Amino acid sequence: MPDARRQLIGRRSKAAGEAFERWLSHACEFYLRKGLAYIEKTPEPFHITSKDGNGVVRGYYEKKGQPDYKGILCDGTGVMFEAKHTDSDRISQAVITDAQWKSLDIYEGFGARCYVMVSLGLRKFYRVPWDVWKRMKELFGHRFMTEKELEPYMLQERQCTILILEGVELRDEDTERGARTETEQD
Repeated sequence: MPDARRQLIGRRSKAAGEAFERWLSHACEFYLRKGLAYIEKTPEPFHITSKDGNGVVRGYYEKKGQPDYKGILCDGTGVMFEAKHTDSDRISQAVITDAQWKSLDIYEGFGARCYVMVSLGLRKFYRVPWDVWKRMKELFGHRFMTEKELEPYMLQERQCTILILEGVELRDEDTERGARTETEQD
């Protein structure tokens, strides 16, 4: 018999994760309006098992194979990130699937900016560089990050928008030096 408490926790966690992704999508729209980036949510693969004549479709979501978001910054650099929510005070490295890990590694190898966006309780948000995420054991001595270890990667919010690209350095074609994204001029 299913454990009702675990089902409730699971439903609540799924709803919080979906809310976090909606907020990230809103942030992506914000950066598109600013002309700084075009980042799209990767659709989750849905396997249809049956259709009836009244437009009802039955099926299931297949296992996630790709990170949640992909796009391009205004300087031509690719960007990819996976979104992870937890109600805990720490996030485990194991929440990234093998397929997501492989995709993030490949994109990073081609020069894309790769991150894991983390939500702690839908109150605090972080942008962890992929290189830091995959070296947790080496950097922190364990395969998770605590709220204190996440602190350097904390994201700011402004007018209900998580500033997911704030501080990301853009390539400057004229001087080869980086320039920072400018969202403070609103």
